[in-house]
Amino acid sequence: MAGATQIKNNPVWMAVRPFVIGGVSACTATCCIQPLDMVKVRIQLMGEGKAGAVNSNPVSVASMIIKEEGVGGLYKGLSAGILRQLTYGMSRLGIFQALSEKFKPEGKTAADLDFKTKLGCSICAGGLGALIGTPADAALVRMQADSTLPLAERRGYKNGLDAMFRMATEEGIAGFFSGATPTILRGLAINIGMLTTYTSYKKAMAPYLGADTQSNRFFCGALSGWTAATASLPFDFIKTRLQKQKPDSKGVLPYAGVADCFAKTLAAEGPLAFYKGYFTYCIRITPHIMLTWVFMDNVKAFLKKKDLM
Repeated sequence: MAGATQIKNNPVWMAVRPFVIGGVSACTATCCIQPLDMVKVRIQLMGEGKAGAVNSNPVSVASMIIKEEGVGGLYKGLSAGILRQLTYGMSRLGIFQALSEKFKPEGKTAADLDFKTKLGCSICAGGLGALIGTPADAALVRMQADSTLPLAERRGYKNGLDAMFRMATEEGIAGFFSGATPTILRGLAINIGMLTTYTSYKKAMAPYLGADTQSNRFFCGALSGWTAATASLPFDFIKTRLQKQKPDSKGVLPYAGVADCFAKTLAAEGPLAFYKGYFTYCIRITPHIMLTWVFMDNVKAFLKKKDLM
């Protein structure tokens, strides 16, 4: 165990450990949830610019994707999704864990942090993580939306790296950071909902489900995910619209920015448009956050068992 103890106390390992735990957990959760994310994006893009009902039934939309594109269609954009978690997911979770450890009360755990401190940590982690992950996030949305475009307008990205490279070379910084503002806003909303609630929910449910049991992790992870989904969907909706837009024949984009997208969508589709696909979004976001928390707690438990933290 002496070797493990040396690794445990190694300054480099101590610095990267929160990011390793966050990256592994986020990537594993993404592999499980990718089909739901694909369905969510398709629902949000249906009926764009038009009033009236669209098919928001996730089962029906998933069946349509499988019929038209095969089962692999549900995993379109997975490479960009993994790339996104290795940037956005790893950075936000790593930063939050590092800050929580730094500011936790002496002799106590991150669960004992007051709400203001949790809020500050989540805002820093969410904002920085969202900015870092914007290029991969834009690539993911474009790959998922590509097959909805007319054949002549499809971009035909090979994978996440190819999408990011072409966005940078063909569109410059503007394309590379397409939707950066709504991505950061969404990141702040989803991280405040996620990061400020999980340990508090776990602490509150400990008398009923046990202090650190799997049932407590799953239940409180789901509550944390639902809170984050409800807070962030309007920002996610606008982000999706901005990231998949293409210029017209005159080179003019449909939306000039967040405020313009909000105003035009509100005028054309009504206020409920921002919560279009709410059920699917909750079904997609809640399990991802739940599994991320569950994987994180189990990875931490494994590392503690091996005397690596």
